[in-house]
Formats: sequence, C-alpha cells, structure tokens
Amino acid sequence: MKQTPIHFNYNADILRMMPKNLKRIVEVGCSSGALANAYRRENVGSEYTGIEIEPEFAKIAQEYCSEVVLGNIESFDDAKFLKLFPSDCWIFGDTLEHLYDPWALLRRIKPHLSQDGQIVACIPNAQHWSIQASLNAGLFRYQDQGLMDRTHIRWFTRTTILDLFDSTGYTIVEGYPRVFDEPARDDVLPSIRAMALATGADPEMAVNDAIPLQWVVRAIPK
Repeated sequence: MKQTPIHFNYNADILRMMPKNLKRIVEVGCSSGALANAYRRENVGSEYTGIEIEPEFAKIAQEYCSEVVLGNIESFDDAKFLKLFPSDCWIFGDTLEHLYDPWALLRRIKPHLSQDGQIVACIPNAQHWSIQASLNAGLFRYQDQGLMDRTHIRWFTRTTILDLFDSTGYTIVEGYPRVFDEPARDDVLPSIRAMALATGADPEMAVNDAIPLQWVVRAIPK
C-alpha cells in the first residue's frame, strides 16, 4: 500500500516537547528529515537516527539525520534493533497508528532506553468531531492523508492513548491537545454533547475530547 506522502514541515509541538541536548534520538518515520533538521540546528552535538520505510524519503532525510535506517521497524531482527541503542529519546510523529502492534514495539524499546530515556509521540485523535460526524452519516471513507489516512492501522482516543502507554510500562508526564481553527466544529459539538447525555457519558469530557486533531505526549518508563 502506498505510504503517506512525504512532508517537509516539522511538527513544532513535538520539537518543543523534546528535551534539549539529547545524546541520541531515534525517529520512527522520519520522512524528509525535517524534524531532525530543526532539532539539530539548535542541538548541534546530538546524534539523530531516522528510520524510514520509503527509500525515496530516506535518501532525502540523509541530508539532515546522522544516520537513516531503511526498513519497517516492526520487522527488525534483534541485531538490527539493538544497533539503535543506546538512545535516550524515541520520536513517533504520527507513526504509532501505522504499526500493526505499537504495544509490542513500545515494550521492546523500554528495557534498552537510557536512564533518562523517554518517548515523544503525536497521535491522531480518532474521537475528533469530524470522524464522529462522518460515522453518523455512514461515510467512513479513507483518504490519502489526514485523520482518515488509508495507511492507518490502529486508532486511538485520549483515553486509549493513556491505556497504550500505561499497559506497556510507561507514565505520561506531559501531554496536550493540538487544536486548529475548524469553523464547522461548532455545528457538530452540540450533537456530541447530546449523544453523551443519551449514553450516560460525561458531556463536557465528550465535547473536550472531540476538539483536538491530535494529541502530543511525552512518556517515561515506570
């Protein structure tokens, strides 16, 4: 299946959440290397390893990463996987949802992280108001990118993101929503509130959790 198109813009919210002067970063799905470029401009001594499944993307990313490893992280054997360590920060910028078993990968990473190791991730919000509206109309249609990216394998909400990290041995120590200007949202939120009331859910939480397009989190091993 064709992968998500290459992107040349970095996620500023991920960059802000990354600690300064990390010794070695591993980014899964580094695309063009835009985030690596932005981070290394401010943290010159950091080693930045990108993992990329698309050869064309990997070739471009080589200009900005210390190293680019070509392949699917879920298929790495032990020898190839352990070469990614020592590392003290793993980045998943809208990539965990593309994995068949993100739970297994997070568990596999944990024992090898440095003492202050951490995970920084941006994850699309499957509870977003637009997805709820589309489901209500029976229009669960895949797209080439965005929330309904056809290469998404897993779907997460705020609650199940918490479950993902807790069940794999991590504690989320920082996190916030990514909210954008979406004028049509205000027409849909009253219906989401009404549905929550009808099903016994917390209406305020249902509305609040339907607003973010993505969630950005930083997690450390328990």
